[in-house]
This record gives sequence, structure tokens and C-alpha cells, in this order.
Amino acid sequence: MSDVRDLLIELGTEELPPKALKKLIQAFEAGIKQGLEKAELNFSAIKSYAAPRRMAVVVTDLQVRQQDRMVERRGPAVTAAFDEDGNPTKAVQGFARSCGVEVEDLEKMETDKGAWLVFKQQQKGAETSSLIADILQQTLAALPIPKRMRWGDLPGEFVRPVHWLVLLFGEEVIPVELLGVTSGRESRGHRFHHPETIRIQSAQTYAPQLETEGHVLVDMTARREAIHGQVLELATQLGGEAILNKDLLDEVTGLVEWPVALSGSFDSRFLELPAEALISSMEEHQKYFAVRDKTGDLLPYFITICNIESRDPAQVIAGNERVILPRLSDSVFFWETDRKQPLAERQDKLKTIVFQNKLGSVFDKSARVARLAAVIVAEIGGDKKLAERAALLAKCDLVTEMVGEFPDLQGIMGRYYARLDGEHDEVSEALDEQYLPRFSGDALPQTKTGQAVSLAEKIDTLVGLFGIGQPPTGVKDPFALRRAALGVLRIVIENKLDIDLALLLQQAQQGFDDLLSEDDVTKQVKTYFFDRLRGYALDQGFKADEFESVLAVQPTKPLDFMKRLDAVAEFRQLEQAEALAAGNKRIGNILRKNDAEGEVGTIDDSLLNEPAEQALASKLKTVSDEVKPLMAQADYAGVLRTLADMRESVDGFFDQVMVMADDLAVRHNRLALLNQTRALFVGVADISYLQE
Repeated sequence: MSDVRDLLIELGTEELPPKALKKLIQAFEAGIKQGLEKAELNFSAIKSYAAPRRMAVVVTDLQVRQQDRMVERRGPAVTAAFDEDGNPTKAVQGFARSCGVEVEDLEKMETDKGAWLVFKQQQKGAETSSLIADILQQTLAALPIPKRMRWGDLPGEFVRPVHWLVLLFGEEVIPVELLGVTSGRESRGHRFHHPETIRIQSAQTYAPQLETEGHVLVDMTARREAIHGQVLELATQLGGEAILNKDLLDEVTGLVEWPVALSGSFDSRFLELPAEALISSMEEHQKYFAVRDKTGDLLPYFITICNIESRDPAQVIAGNERVILPRLSDSVFFWETDRKQPLAERQDKLKTIVFQNKLGSVFDKSARVARLAAVIVAEIGGDKKLAERAALLAKCDLVTEMVGEFPDLQGIMGRYYARLDGEHDEVSEALDEQYLPRFSGDALPQTKTGQAVSLAEKIDTLVGLFGIGQPPTGVKDPFALRRAALGVLRIVIENKLDIDLALLLQQAQQGFDDLLSEDDVTKQVKTYFFDRLRGYALDQGFKADEFESVLAVQPTKPLDFMKRLDAVAEFRQLEQAEALAAGNKRIGNILRKNDAEGEVGTIDDSLLNEPAEQALASKLKTVSDEVKPLMAQADYAGVLRTLADMRESVDGFFDQVMVMADDLAVRHNRLALLNQTRALFVGVADISYLQE
């Protein structure tokens, strides 16, 4: 008999939640893999499969049993095991009994800390087939299922009723009773094309059998690619290109076992609606893919993915066309109803929407954001009136019919309605730009008004939530504060905005009057921003010690922070960098030990006795003069390149000068020299943080 076999586990259910299927199968595979590894069972590969009515894993070349191993238990020390007469103590007798042996059967083990009695026993490895049931049970119990259900009077709970379980190890079935079913080798095919059972021959024939016999494309990745390809091909036949929403593609993949793409059409009069409204209606309600022409304009077509090969596709298409008509008609009604009232007249309705219980209504938030946006826009050279107007209108589309039906259109519909109301183009654009970036890598607001409103909106949320003691935790972030903080940093850094974050946080805090209960709110939020900035910088390829060196001097302008970071990364490539970093670290240690850190006193040239300290003082003066104009221009790379010339003088000072001279005046003069040298460096960053 071979030492390895292939394992197949398939759990057959009612239709699983399509949006959760990807997450479920990833957790299912990870759980089985972790269980096998914990049991010390080797295998060569593991692959998962998922379709609406099943989750499965195939483990290739799995050991048929665990390796035998030596089990060792340490007992009492020899000194505590026997009394003065050499008789075993109660401690060692109890240990021997717990091991099922006599005291004389225990072995002695010598260690650096003395001799110990130990029990050693060869433990036979368990058969793999005896371990699978527990591994499967633990995996199912740990799946990310927010709400489990019972069905009938059957034992166990799961996300959906379970109908069958395939558990094949090699050619043998592992007998298990789980969630009301008994394991076997019978799977089932497509609900309509092949509702009969399919006898699975082996783990390796599982996927091919389901595809050829059962009309089930069980490989989720292959099924997604098939849908993707069919949609693209059909859109090309329609003379356009498909709008491929990745989330929709995942959801549809979780809805069908045997994908068949069909296209339908709708009345072109609906194209008068904003394209986003049409797309949302098709994607959210019907799970259809929209089609556009080469210029980006929508075409009056849609593509749907069926779960069956119909003998009469025309009838299926006609049915889908009938279903979409009332949906699009509803969108027309929402559009026409919303246009009867300008956005500005909707502001009072925002008083009825709670932003957060302790922070007031959305109306209150809009007023705060308007004040803060006016401050920001003045800093970046925009128009104060436009920023205030945009901020006051920013949330008005939340009370429109269209956004009420399609929440993902907030901001987008605001832009459309503001244009129709005759608002300034930059105000209209800002109503959409306020939400940017919506996700990692998303576009950023480009108008000054949009940048100001987006920054103000995010900063207000951060300061408010931190101010009432509700920062994000490891798992909970209901107000998306992580995304907001990173969004602020990206807008400022990538749009090259010279903004002082500390000042903006103070301004934002003032806008809350006495609503905030926490102390040091701006300090907390600033720390949070720096934590997010660390992740952003590391993603950009900077090293952790480079980031820490800049963080040590606490620059509060994110753009300025990144300029300093660039300069430090360039500096460390210089041959003088390592020695200067070590020298700065040594200077810092000396100053701290003598409580002289930061005391930049004057240097008395008459007390400079040693040639090496005279050389450092002279170099310090020269370099200080060269650095001043560079610092004024924020040319941090130029500053550090200039400071690199000090290496020889710093090295010479430490090689030849005793800082802690007996003469106190000389000692203090030398400390002042070191303090001024250090101050010159930390004007950009504390390079003593740089590691070798």
C-alpha cells in the first residue's frame, strides 16, 4: 500500500450566499490546511473548489498516517526525586504513576541546570483517516459565518442546509456523520441539467467528472474566467465593450454553476438618464453587465449570466428584458422627481439625519466642514466662497430619491443635480470629489474646491470620532477612519499641497465647541496620521529606520515629511552616511548623559584648545552658512549632501578630543559644539536612527 493518497472533501448544500462564497472557500481551504499541518501530516498540494451548492478541497499526496515519534515528559529534578536514604519521594512516585510506569523505569537527563528524571515513550502515529473528521469539524466551526441556521430537527448549524458529504481518501470513503448527513462518494450535478447523483471515482477525477457528467464548472477561478471571457466576447459582438465591475464578476461567479452569457436590449430613451444611474440599476438589481461604445457612452444593451443552457434562449432574453423595464422606469421617476427641487433647498432635511449621536446631524457636520474647507482652500490658493458653497451642498443628495435607492451614487448624483441647478462647475465637481479616494489606488480630487472639501470632510470625521473616544479598533472601523486618514495623506502628498496638518487638526477641534470629551484629541489624531503615513511610506519603498529618523523631528506637513524622507534615503547611499549616523548617535548619547540635549549655547573660540575641536568648529561655521539658503528652499537632499562633508571633522573630534574635560568651562564649550553640530543635522532628520 502506498504511503500517500489523495483526499477529497466536498460539502453539498443549498445555494450559498454568492457575495460570501469567495471568503468562505478561502477560509475552508485554510482551515483544512492548518488542521493537517497541526496534525503533522505532509502533503504536496491543496486546492479548493466552490460553486453555489458546494465547497470542496482536494489534498494531493497526503500521508496515510502520522510518523511515529518519541514523546518525552520531564519529571522532578533528581535532587527532589529521592530523599537522603535514596528512597523515591512522593513527587517522583506521583509522576511515575501519571506516566503508567515504575520509578525505576524513568530515565535520567543531564542539563546545564542539573539532572532530571524523564519519561520517554515511542508514540505510534495515528491513521490519517481517523483524524480527518475532527479537522473538518473544527474547520467548519471556524468559518466566518455571521449567522448560522438550523433546519428541521437535524443536529448542527451551518450557513445553509447541508444535503451531502463526499469524503474520499484514496479509493476509500472515510465514514463520518456531520450536520445531519453521512459521508459517501456520491456528489450531485447541476440542479437542472443533472440533478442525479454522480459517483466520484477519485479526488483527481472530481472536477472533470462534475464538468463532463454533471454540468458543473466547480473550479471558481475557471468559472470566473469563463464568465469574463463570455461577457467580453458578447460585448464585442454588440459593437461595444463590457463594463466589468470586479465585485459583480465575483458575485455572479458565486451565483451560477454553468455560466451562459446572453445579451438583451432596452429602449434607448433610457440613455437620457445619467450613465451611473443606469449602471447601478443593472448591476445592483439585476446583476447585469452594462455595455458602452468606444467613446465611453452607454449602449442600450445588457449582458446577463444564466445558470442553464436554455433550449430557447430568445425566451430567456425576453424575460430579462421584461424585468429590466420597470427597474429603469423607476430610475426615470427618481430622476424626474429629484429635479423638481434644487439641492440647496434640501439642506434643512439634513437636520433629520444623524451623523453620530454625540456629534449631531449631517447638517451640523456640513456647517463644520464648510468652515474648515474655507481655511484649507485659503492655504492652497482656491476660492473661499466656492469651498463653503460646495461643503454646504455636499450631503444634500443624500435626501434625493435616486441616492435613497442607490446609495453608491452619493456624490455622483450631487454633481449632476448641481450642474442642472446652475452651480459653479468647480462646486458641482467637488460634490463628487469629496468622496475621493474611495478605495486604495483610486483617483484624487483635482479641483482646489474638491481638495478642500474632501480634506475638511475627512479631518472633521477623524477629529470628531477620536474626540468622543471612538477610534478604530483592530476589527471595527464603522466610519472608515483608516481610509479617511490615508485619503488625507494621499491628497496632500500626491497633489503637492503645502498644508500643516497640526494646524488643521486644531481648527477642526475648535469647530466642535464643547462636544468632544477626550483630552489631547489633536495629539491622538496626529499620532494616528503618522501611523498611517508609516504604512504609506513603507509601501513606497522607504525603510523603517528612514521613516523613524524623520519622525523623530516631528514635521507636521505631510508633503514636507516626504521630502525629508526622500533626502534621508538619498543620503544613506553616500559613503559618509554610516559614519555620520554613528557619530550623531554618539553625540546624542553624550548630550543625554550630561542633560545637555537641546541646550544650543554659544561657542567660545578662546576655549577651543585642541586642533580637532578647532577644525570641527570651523567646519561647523562654514557648513552652517552653506546650509541656511538650502533649508530656506526646503532642499533637504542638498542640506544632507552638504552635511556629509562634516564626516572627517566629526570623526577627528571623537578620535582626538576628550569631551568630559576636567575644566568645566572647556567641557561646557565642547558640549555646546556638539549640540550645535547635532542641531544642524536634526534640522532635516535625526540620522542617528539609521541602522547599518
